[in-house]
Amino acid sequence: MAATIISGTQISQEIRQDIKQEVEAMKAQGFQPGLAVVLVGDDPASHVYVRNKEKACHDLGYYSEVHRLSADTSQEELLALVDKLNKQDNIHGILVQLPLPKQIEEKAVIDAISPQKDVDGFHPINVGNLMIGDESLLPCTPAGVIEMIKRTGIEMSGKHAVVIGRSNIVGKPVSMLLQRENATVTMCHSRTANMKELTQQADILVVAIGRANFVDASFIKPGAVVIDVGMNRLDNGKLAGDVDFENAKEVSGPITPVPGGVGPMTITMLMKNTLVAARRAHGLK
Repeated sequence: MAATIISGTQISQEIRQDIKQEVEAMKAQGFQPGLAVVLVGDDPASHVYVRNKEKACHDLGYYSEVHRLSADTSQEELLALVDKLNKQDNIHGILVQLPLPKQIEEKAVIDAISPQKDVDGFHPINVGNLMIGDESLLPCTPAGVIEMIKRTGIEMSGKHAVVIGRSNIVGKPVSMLLQRENATVTMCHSRTANMKELTQQADILVVAIGRANFVDASFIKPGAVVIDVGMNRLDNGKLAGDVDFENAKEVSGPITPVPGGVGPMTITMLMKNTLVAARRAHGLK
């Protein structure tokens, strides 16, 4: 039986439709969500991401600021800009695009963003709240993964979820969010000795290891849900996930493609975080 394809593009469009309606209602009350994106330097991939975020703001009716700084910007200059944006009432979300040039310490910048405006969900206060289950702005990609699973109608409670990858951006937070949904979570990484033995037990397999086509059908329990967070550029210029999609879908249950899977969800969840931050700033639920 052919595996069901989980379309991040379609789910993303549904969420954006809901966001659009809410923004219109906010505008009727005299305010709109505001997002500031800061780009330092000339990283080509970062330029593409920033353009996509700018377009999403425009499409959804957000107030948007993009600050493009030169590659030789000092840490002090960047922190001064972050401080200014923290104090700006019409900005509800601040995103400093990573990676940053080598003269700037990423942690210092992340720590400087107000937790209430940290729409990436990277500030230690938001990470701590995620850990203990308190209200916080959630990291965009992990939140997108959970939203996709939910909207596909898959029950997570009581299921065994295996996460490959332990990064602070995806692996760790997605494992916490799966536990919030009452899944039993096993984490695998580059040093895991018996990885296939563990992944073959997974009802839900989330792969975020950063290695093109790493997971094939032999890793997958028949019928398991497979979420591929990977985004790798092959030598021929094509995009590939961490899962060998054509091979894996012969065995898996619902599975995400690359592109068109988790990718579109990340910017949509960033927009949702900005909406949540705006709501809170104006005392709305």
